[in-house]
Amino acid sequence: MTVLASGSKGNATVIVAGSTRILVDAGMSCRELMKRMVQVGEDPEALDAILITHEHVDHVAGLSVLARRLKIPVFITESTHRAWVRMVTPRSTMSYAKWLEKMQREKEARAEAGAAQGTGWGGSGSEPRDVGQVGLALDADSDSSVAEVEEVISSKVKADPAFLPAVEYFRAGHGFSIGEIDISPFTIPHDAADPCGFVFHARSESIRMAIATDLGYVPPNVKMALKGLDVLLLESNHDLEMLKDGPYPWSVKQRVLSRVGHLSNAAAAEFLLRDYDGGAHTIVLGHLSEQNNLPELARLTAEQAIGGRMGLLGNRVVLAAQDVPLEPICL
Repeated sequence: MTVLASGSKGNATVIVAGSTRILVDAGMSCRELMKRMVQVGEDPEALDAILITHEHVDHVAGLSVLARRLKIPVFITESTHRAWVRMVTPRSTMSYAKWLEKMQREKEARAEAGAAQGTGWGGSGSEPRDVGQVGLALDADSDSSVAEVEEVISSKVKADPAFLPAVEYFRAGHGFSIGEIDISPFTIPHDAADPCGFVFHARSESIRMAIATDLGYVPPNVKMALKGLDVLLLESNHDLEMLKDGPYPWSVKQRVLSRVGHLSNAAAAEFLLRDYDGGAHTIVLGHLSEQNNLPELARLTAEQAIGGRMGLLGNRVVLAAQDVPLEPICL
């Protein structure tokens, strides 16, 4: 596991097992993601897929550009995909006056079509051609070549900000595989369309890693999923007092503190104290707030919760940062 970035400005993690390489989230620009991969010795061209937790911009900012650049599939839930498409697709608004003009033009066009019935759309009694798919209407004897048509289609596809080379849907609670890695997605409580965390199982090495960030609390299904892990990336977003006294508007504070917001240092520590089985080699604390947390405070709170279970070879606590990638965790 290599955490390229973790925080409100962008999230991305590389999971590698054997020859399989997966990027979990693409929350920065394509250029920055590729730059950080090179910094930690990973070849972006070797990525097999991109896996998305949810559609918030700090997890998908570079998704479309990177996927198109590398020509790799995106694994995502159907609800998250739809929410992301709505988010990136330009919306146009129309004034009432323009709407009236549009209605008048359509009315006049219908009147003209009625007056000329039998002479339009390619002959008497014929129906209008369906040109909705690619915006083209080609007669059988058209002079346009196939290459020209493909070029127009290609330009339209490239102009679509939501275009992805390939999309593979998965569902929380239903495992699937990418190359040598088995993936178990689980639902997390967050204010997104269909947010998920993941457990990754390297079959050939019997190693299990998990990512559980962007969750307002730790429900039973997440506690169950985070068992028997070798590496855990766990959210430790904010200190409660710093958040309450901090600069955020009250509405934002309410969102962060809600059960579909973000996990506090105290909530992460409670999980580590009461529900964590103690078997991980490394615990990575991620998604730390730059405004409402201190790295050492998050570390201290987690280490106190783990207590006497820390050792040189187990339960090592490290902090994922926003501005620099974390050193690869290799097992």
